[in-house]
Amino acid sequence: MGEEYPVLLDTFLADSEERVRLLREALGQSDAQALRQAAHSFKGSCSNMGAPLLAGLCRSLEEAGRRGQLDGCEAQLEHLERELAIVRIMFRSERQRFVIGRS
Repeated sequence: MGEEYPVLLDTFLADSEERVRLLREALGQSDAQALRQAAHSFKGSCSNMGAPLLAGLCRSLEEAGRRGQLDGCEAQLEHLERELAIVRIMFRSERQRFVIGRS
C-alpha cells in the first residue's frame, strides 16, 4: 500500500461525509431504493478500509432498504454515525502517524 495509504485514508474521510449525507437524505425522503444503494456503496468502502462494524451497519441499512422496511433505520443510522465518528478519529490518527513516520 505504501504511498497510497494516506490517499486512501484521506479519500475515505472526505467521502464518508457525503455517504452519510446520502443515507440521511434517503431516509428523510423514505426512499428505500436510494437507502439500499447508498448503504451498499458505503458498505464496500468500509469493508475495504478495515471497518467491519461500519460495514455491518451499512449491510443492515441495505437490507432494510431492500425489504422496504425503514422502521428502525433512524436508530441504525445514528449508530452508524457514532461508529463513524470513532473510525474517523482512528483514521485521522493513523494518517498523522504515517506523516510523522515519513518525516
